[in-house]
Amino acid sequence: MIDAVTMPIIGYMHSPYREKFGIPRQPNLVEVECFIEMVEPYNDLLAFEGLEHFSHLWLVWQFHDNKKIDNSLDRKSKFRAQVRPPRLGGNKKIGVFATRSMYRPSPIGLSVVRFLRVEKHGKTVRLYVTGADLLNGTPILDIKPYIQYSDAISDSVSGYAQEQPVRKLIQWTETAQLQQLQLFRQGILNKRVLDELEQVLSLDPRPAYQDDASRVYGMCFAELNIQFTVDEWKILIVNVEQANLKI
Repeated sequence: MIDAVTMPIIGYMHSPYREKFGIPRQPNLVEVECFIEMVEPYNDLLAFEGLEHFSHLWLVWQFHDNKKIDNSLDRKSKFRAQVRPPRLGGNKKIGVFATRSMYRPSPIGLSVVRFLRVEKHGKTVRLYVTGADLLNGTPILDIKPYIQYSDAISDSVSGYAQEQPVRKLIQWTETAQLQQLQLFRQGILNKRVLDELEQVLSLDPRPAYQDDASRVYGMCFAELNIQFTVDEWKILIVNVEQANLKI
């Protein structure tokens, strides 16, 4: 019996999600443009020939940046049979195989994304997509075309996650609007990133168990640090500035 397998990393995701807080909990909830930078020997345009005939792709990837995840091959003694899904408020336990939790026997993720284009950049190849729910720097293990007639199940049942999350209204304080204008003038912010940011925030990135309307939350997105408050209906952005990103 094989207890473990090893898989090559074929590329790395480049996304505006610089931290886990704020990443959509499922793929295709926001139209945020990202790209996968392929590594040798997988940075060959011939490997993508024919991909232009598909609108969506499956990405197979690795949860790589969580201190609670044991990435060693010996995980049997640390197996967690039940986890607390955010969708259930973080208070109810459920079997790990009934969730998409990152705390699982094999730290592997699976996401459907929309294919945009493939471009050659110097010695590497970049695969551009939208709808990814991957942290910047996520290792990519495989890419497969999405097949509509077999992958889309019209009468499927999704348990506690049957309905899409409700989106909140986005508002800016007068101070934040002035900061936004300054960032546009400096070339740090543009219309696409602004739209992507508002899409992400509208999903309410807070853990379900946090419900304090007076609390100011902070999030890093692309080259921005954003502070905001949340009430029942809206997200109010109170501060936005250039992030001090570590290289």
